[in-house]
Amino acid sequence: MPKRPLHPRSLAAQAMGKIDPLTKGVVTPIHIATTYIRDEDNAYSSGFVYGRPDNETVREAEAVLAMLEQAQAGALLFGSGMAAATAVFQALSPGDHVVASKVMYWALRSWLLTEAARWGLKIDFVETDDLVALKAAVKPGVTKLVWAETPSNPLWTITDIAAAAEIAHAAGAKLAVDSTCASPVHTRPLTLGADIVMHAATKVLNGHSDVVAGVLCAREEDEFWGRVKTVRKMQGGILGPFEAYLLMRGLRTLHVRQERQSASAMTLAQKLSAHPLVARVLYPGLPQHPGHDIAARQMEGGFGYMLSVQVTGGEAAAIKSAAHVELYKRATSLGGVESLIEHRASIEGAGSPCPTDLLRLSTGIEDVGDLYDDIDRALKAGHG
Repeated sequence: MPKRPLHPRSLAAQAMGKIDPLTKGVVTPIHIATTYIRDEDNAYSSGFVYGRPDNETVREAEAVLAMLEQAQAGALLFGSGMAAATAVFQALSPGDHVVASKVMYWALRSWLLTEAARWGLKIDFVETDDLVALKAAVKPGVTKLVWAETPSNPLWTITDIAAAAEIAHAAGAKLAVDSTCASPVHTRPLTLGADIVMHAATKVLNGHSDVVAGVLCAREEDEFWGRVKTVRKMQGGILGPFEAYLLMRGLRTLHVRQERQSASAMTLAQKLSAHPLVARVLYPGLPQHPGHDIAARQMEGGFGYMLSVQVTGGEAAAIKSAAHVELYKRATSLGGVESLIEHRASIEGAGSPCPTDLLRLSTGIEDVGDLYDDIDRALKAGHG
């Protein structure tokens, strides 16, 4: 009887099962060499030439990520999520037209608004969860890339990935999906038709708030993916070996963390929906969420670890509430084992699409009862 294929959970837990050939250690060493010996015929039979374009520790982490995303063309690790995301845009040609989510990670939106013109790119922002608006914004033969973030940060709108892929491909464009706030445990965009998936690996993929990294995974090897590879190689955007090692450590526990985090996020969303000091909870797991049905179709085993609450009493009450948390940490970022809270509008500044009464919550692995009690006390203090 043929062996059943191993579940991604098992493969990730053992980092693809690779054993160090020298020591037989179950954790492979960190490869830090930057240069490699040539053979007598001047070739590089090892496959390694120099540290800027390639590294064995990075390759090992990329293999785990490609497996998780079912990326036939593989994965590329970068020194940050922004480095990964901007590499996709830098692989385009001057004059290319891009359609991007109106609600997205604020730093990338800022880069597109201020720097993309320097590359000669033309950017139109649209609510990508609105398929009618998306189709109207995409220009057949002109649009080269559709960039969708789903769930979108920090409003958690849901884009139908399969439908967006169909719209993009019909126009001759690629679809890239920022899936940072879903993770491959819950969503695998490449299997739904996306061409490229991006993660700020700093977040839940690493999960310990001690690595800055980004990753791109591709569905197929083609000319555009080759240009993305060239961008990383020539600009030196590769992740360092120490960071790749730590990221791989985090990937080993990804499934366990994500299951706990998403379950706790759902519990918090349900309880906070009934809280008298909360005007609205934004979380795709709630049946009343506008994108719930699509999320239920394209997300597996949960709806992610991120949610936002809009506080009664407006901006002042929201900021004051955040000031009174004890277990939650008031800090930027998301996806770590510790729960974080942040007033996003004041962080993003002018032009932010974020309501001023909104607090963004990143759910960690703490006891969910403790988390609810903490935010409950903070809300009461914020309205006192």
